[in-house]
Amino acid sequence: MHLHKIFYALAHPDRHITEKQFYKVMARVGDLLGINYLGTHTMRKTGAYRVYTQLNYNIGLVMHLLNHSSEAMTLTYLGLDQASRETMLDQIDFG
Repeated sequence: MHLHKIFYALAHPDRHITEKQFYKVMARVGDLLGINYLGTHTMRKTGAYRVYTQLNYNIGLVMHLLNHSSEAMTLTYLGLDQASRETMLDQIDFG
């Protein structure tokens, strides 16, 4: 997922901003919010996690979107270790 390609340059509305420009925007927003870890991957990871949860934990789709070679890699990238997966499972109401 190349998130910088969803933003267009103000001076050239027919062109996307560059990855470097996107990084600068994210870094500035992080500075304004007092968040020192906000970067280009923040939106990528957040977007991927939202796709994962909103599409009923479709790890295969998220894996494909992120161009990962394994489900384990994608789960690790999303920060879903065994303990957090078990916590998620504990929240399911089986009736």
